[in-house]
Amino acid sequence: MHLLISGICGFVGSTLAREFLRLGFDVSGFDNFSRPGSQTNREPLIRLGAKIFQADAANTDDMAALPGADWVLDAAANASVLAGLDDSSRRLVSDNLIGTINLLEYCKRRRAGFTLLSSSRVYSIPPLASLPVDVADNAFIPNASRPLPPGLTPEGVGETFPTATPISLYGATKLASETLALEYGETFGFPVFVNRCGVLAGAGQFGRPDQGIFAYWINSHLRRKPLRYIGFDGQGHQVRDCLHPRDLVPLMRKQFANSDKLPPSDRVLNVSGGASSAMSLRQLTAWCDARFGPHAVASDPRPRPFDIPWMVLNSAKAKHLYDWQPATPLEAILDEIANHAESHPDWLTLSTPA
Repeated sequence: MHLLISGICGFVGSTLAREFLRLGFDVSGFDNFSRPGSQTNREPLIRLGAKIFQADAANTDDMAALPGADWVLDAAANASVLAGLDDSSRRLVSDNLIGTINLLEYCKRRRAGFTLLSSSRVYSIPPLASLPVDVADNAFIPNASRPLPPGLTPEGVGETFPTATPISLYGATKLASETLALEYGETFGFPVFVNRCGVLAGAGQFGRPDQGIFAYWINSHLRRKPLRYIGFDGQGHQVRDCLHPRDLVPLMRKQFANSDKLPPSDRVLNVSGGASSAMSLRQLTAWCDARFGPHAVASDPRPRPFDIPWMVLNSAKAKHLYDWQPATPLEAILDEIANHAESHPDWLTLSTPA
């Protein structure tokens, strides 16, 4: 099978490419190299056998020039929930939504399957922001003694959780991309899957304060860079789960094999590390303190747009349909990031916008 990966030189795209190449797939992909650090993945992927093109998904001429493929993995996006709050809103929509439309047109012409890597941020912010929580072991947990929003349990947010606005401009581009992808698939008869991912994390991620938080925090702590607990109680109790992107590959292979056997309602899945891979920033700091030595973190309780106290995705549907669950435990992900940080002292500079 020939795979075409958008954003192939980003963290997620390059991780998927390496894993599929290891499994014997024919892999090509493209990147516009707008993300600082992405060029570092180009030559290593070429040496492994990938074909790399410089192209922009938002450019129709670039998409028309790409070679044919059996399946497209859309791993290209501006993945920050804060994206578009300044004058970059039009660029955000172009990158995340117009780019997806151009890829769907490619799949229509080429009769290729399509997998969209979507986001947990398609879920409605107000019920998540007002979620009743307690603090246990330096982390927020849902207060199960009070009514929880429909679609949310202590195990996480399910696919039935509301997606009503507001969800941020970023979330809106991903939700609109999901809807269009499913409609294109139904209208033009090609298979489509939507995998809503939680926080993706691992070695080589280009971390920033607004995305790639596990990599950013570990690299910054190691280098004794300033860190802040932002929002809520200013104590770093907010929680996210994390997933290594290579753990997506077994699920995708099963989706390829079942491309004609599922109704549209079963083509949208939460895919995440879940409760067992969830951690607060304060817990992550304690882990870093034990690994690298103590490093003070400042407190800034002022709210930040679109922040929520607790986001853990429930992947029970993926488990039920595909017997899928993450293979890489949280501790292994953190160790991998830390090992990479220790051997790449310039990583924060490399992955920071000029």
